[in-house]
Amino acid sequence: MKERKRVIIMGAGGRDFHNFNLFFKNNPDYEVVAFTQTQIPEIEGRIYPKELAGELYPDGIPLYSENELINLIKEKDVSLVVFAYSDVDYKYIMERAEKVLAAGASFMFLGPKETMLESKKPVVAICAVRTGAGKSPLTRKICEILKKKNVNFCVVRHPMAYGDFKRQAVQKFQNLEDLDFYKATIEEREEYEPHIKMGNTVFAGVDYEGILRKAEEEFSLIVWDGGNNDFPFFKPDLLFVVCDPLRAGNEIESHPGFALFQMADVLCISKVSSATKKQLKILKENIKRYNNKAGIIMADLVPQLKDKAIKVKKGKKAIVVEDGPTTTHGGMAFGAGYLYAKKLGLKIEKPHKYAVGIYKKIFKEYSHLEYVIPAIGYKENQIEDLKKTLEKAKVDYIISATPIDLNRLFKLDKPIIHIEYYFKEKTKKLEKIIDNFLKEKGLL
Repeated sequence: MKERKRVIIMGAGGRDFHNFNLFFKNNPDYEVVAFTQTQIPEIEGRIYPKELAGELYPDGIPLYSENELINLIKEKDVSLVVFAYSDVDYKYIMERAEKVLAAGASFMFLGPKETMLESKKPVVAICAVRTGAGKSPLTRKICEILKKKNVNFCVVRHPMAYGDFKRQAVQKFQNLEDLDFYKATIEEREEYEPHIKMGNTVFAGVDYEGILRKAEEEFSLIVWDGGNNDFPFFKPDLLFVVCDPLRAGNEIESHPGFALFQMADVLCISKVSSATKKQLKILKENIKRYNNKAGIIMADLVPQLKDKAIKVKKGKKAIVVEDGPTTTHGGMAFGAGYLYAKKLGLKIEKPHKYAVGIYKKIFKEYSHLEYVIPAIGYKENQIEDLKKTLEKAKVDYIISATPIDLNRLFKLDKPIIHIEYYFKEKTKKLEKIIDNFLKEKGLL
């Protein structure tokens, strides 16, 4: 019998399991001996279960910290390492690739042809060149347009497999109680809650072939809601990719955002009014050079109070909570919460002195975070650390720009003011693009 090539998949609780399911699960030429995990605090130490891993893996597959990668290559006689996560720059990847090569193994990516499932129903995908570019507001806007056209659609969200894999395999969210049923993390709630409140059905999980077949049974169109700057898991019929002019140049410097930038049918330039002429020029020159066939829409992300009846007193102290991934591995020092707190004339407290538990590690690891708290809540203890950090803060208000309602997670002794971004198009092309697509697919 031919000896199987021993493999480690480097991941972050999402793309890694999808790549395994599609390429390695039933492949007799390979034996995946481990997953490594990074970006997400404290998610290693679990087992990818035999029920999902398949017959070739009767004991499942262990998950380790990426810090153990080189030792694992040697201990487990690994000959191939597969890189399977997103939102990283080229230097980051190549440093790891060179370490893998030095340890004697090969280094590989799996591309869209190997990892995109084909749907029987039309797929509209919304992705981005970087986390925090404005993908979620655009996704919600597209969903609004589809609702107005009476299209029977669902949303399939890029995975965030941080909990019980078997329980998470195929998840369907239709109401807020479903979030509690599946024990959704803060990061999951940030993505699912706004859709649920709009009346959208959301699918997510670990087994995306199972998710796709379930979605196809019930809906006429699928909206892929991307994560980080990763590829869609389903082959898109219409691909939107959001570009961030405030990080002009990142569109050709980040993996796999640069590939998406070149693949896009429509490029959306967000945050237009906040960008300088120089930033917009750099981005437009890169579009001309690398994807001059794409349609272009331009938009602003406008922060606003969710509850406009709330009155905030100028000059009072506030602490700001922002979207987690955007401000951690997404690299942004602040977002809508910080900007709106400044607009309201509030005195923004630095959060470090209030940090409890996981937040002491977070602020040490992400030194660019000076004025905001990233909403970290992959586990119950991390949610508790967020609560305790906010309780310690000697402030009058908590300004929260995470898309979830923190009041549903815990009660505090100070008011939580929720801020959200909404998508404001400047070019007035988006609805026409959607209309043309729906007509082409016989849905309008």
